[in-house]
Amino acid sequence: MSFLQGKVALITGGGRVVLSNGKSGSIGYGIATAYAKEGANLVITGRNKSKLDGAKQELEDKYGIKVLALQADINSHSDNQAIAKGVVDQAIKEFGRLDVLINNAQASASGVTLVDHTPDQFDLAIYSGLYAAFYYMQAAYPYLKETAGSVINFASGAGLFGNYGQCAYAAAKEGIRGMSRVAATEWAKDNINVNVVCPLAWTAKLEQFKEAFPDAFKANVHIPPMGHFGDAEKEIGRVCVQLASPDFKYMTGETLTLEGGLGQRP
Repeated sequence: MSFLQGKVALITGGGRVVLSNGKSGSIGYGIATAYAKEGANLVITGRNKSKLDGAKQELEDKYGIKVLALQADINSHSDNQAIAKGVVDQAIKEFGRLDVLINNAQASASGVTLVDHTPDQFDLAIYSGLYAAFYYMQAAYPYLKETAGSVINFASGAGLFGNYGQCAYAAAKEGIRGMSRVAATEWAKDNINVNVVCPLAWTAKLEQFKEAFPDAFKANVHIPPMGHFGDAEKEIGRVCVQLASPDFKYMTGETLTLEGGLGQRP
């Protein structure tokens, strides 16, 4: 039996994105692939229906699991609490349980300096990242309590190190990190494991960032000591599989930083 057989994971930002070499081109899709290989049924969300449909078809066909693909967009003009609750309600209706919540989705206007950031650009990062994690955590809590489940949230080195041109993104990610620590404190009594991952993986968006903002890329993105960027599935995704293990309960509240496959707890 696979490690996550019979369990259900909700992954935001899980649409199918691939690199030119055919490997997973987004962290969300890499995580979804890693979980599917371990037998977990999945709920994936995103803004792009075609990417969601592509992920559903490929993951179901290759790994024999069931995928519920739901179009959802947390933004400053929507009833976001209702959106998140609707996704979780549909997950429970479909599968009857929820074991893992992974808040991965995030949009931002990277490469724009703080003084040039518009309120709309700032809202884009805060709503798609921080507010999304907040609302999904609230909606998922009662079901994660039933399964003694796990929450895996995503932060970033942009917040840890103050990357140039990423003020809104960094603010959202540091907010997520602080909120996760509070959740770890409050939810420990419910046996809910809460962790934060700060990844550095080579993704399609990072490729686009390099092309659109070469100066910002050069200033902020450096090959880690391992000599390569992380693989979205094999390194980031596999860490997220491990964080869903009961053996990692002792790590509740810690932050796991991944630098090209090298994990350290700061």
